[in-house]
Amino acid sequence: MANSMKSSSRYAMCASIVLLAGCGGCGGGGGGTNPITVQAAAPTITTTAALNSAVVVTLASATSDATIYYTMDGTTPTTSSMVYEAPFLVASNLTVDAIAAATGDTDSNVTTQTFAPNIASGTLVWSDEFANTTSANAEPNPNVWTYDTGAGGWGNNELETYCAYGSTASPCSSSTPNAYVAPGGGLNIVAEQPSAGVYTSARLKTEGLFSFQYGRIEVRAQVPEAQGFWPAFWLMGNNIVTVNWPACGEMDVLERIDAAATPDWNQGSIHGTGFTGSNVGTVYDFPGGQTAAEWHTYGMIWSKGSVAYYVDDPTSPYVSYTPSSITGFDGAVWPFDTGSNFIILNLAVGGNWPGSPNSSTPYPSQMLVDYVRIYTN
Repeated sequence: MANSMKSSSRYAMCASIVLLAGCGGCGGGGGGTNPITVQAAAPTITTTAALNSAVVVTLASATSDATIYYTMDGTTPTTSSMVYEAPFLVASNLTVDAIAAATGDTDSNVTTQTFAPNIASGTLVWSDEFANTTSANAEPNPNVWTYDTGAGGWGNNELETYCAYGSTASPCSSSTPNAYVAPGGGLNIVAEQPSAGVYTSARLKTEGLFSFQYGRIEVRAQVPEAQGFWPAFWLMGNNIVTVNWPACGEMDVLERIDAAATPDWNQGSIHGTGFTGSNVGTVYDFPGGQTAAEWHTYGMIWSKGSVAYYVDDPTSPYVSYTPSSITGFDGAVWPFDTGSNFIILNLAVGGNWPGSPNSSTPYPSQMLVDYVRIYTN
């Protein structure tokens, strides 16, 4: 059924050839038929403005079942190139080349567009400031954020059910939302306990809506600290839909568990094929007297062959990872230079790492986010 329009189009082409040529069929000798070869429609490249001359690029093809492949390094794209999965940020001088490919069709012509924004290093090129000038709770920007929803442990034996904005599917409730932008601004990700042993929260993500590769990204956040809480700000590769986790790569910028410690701490980690779990992670200790329950900026400086993390001061990363960081792990593959990543913000309850909440764990508790910002390197 999905190909009915395409088949009708081919039939019409065949019929017109019969009328013009006066042949007994569209094929050659013997009365057989040869299918008409159709070429996939070349991708279109459209842009929307980001900040300071940066743009968000969207690729599309009029061939509805086509897969789009693209490059950004000047090479000709093939079906072995990056698969387009989501709009992506362009904040540097580069050329996007793209083709479309569909089963039964020949590959499209190459579509090319060159970008030369000439943006200086350290320039803010994209952000969500979570603004809300109304007196009521507002939905996080639906053009940027979608949600993981449901229960099932999420691979970590977590206890919460994740709820989308406005969800009324039990145990979610629109009267006690788990994700909203508060009056005056600021994203609230709220852990609730609607009944004994039942927990709800939210996991927001930009998957399919926005992604980027390389730059400095940071979140300004204040996280809850109590037994069983697991707040995080992290990224995963768009190619998770084709290669799955951990091959897509995961970069954890903000991640901590449970109650405040002395000293209090945050952990920055990377994960990929051959290095998961606690293999490649580094703990940052806050200066004496500071806790994660206060406002801090958590950032990542991402460039080709390098992932570095910082807290509060981008000029002083507390750890830098490179491909040499994963040597020695059997089968380890560095996945962070193969395409764009999407952003995730969530507050988990329970799980293998933090353990379960207890009677001291307060509800509701919330992770507050002032902004998410991306700068050029």
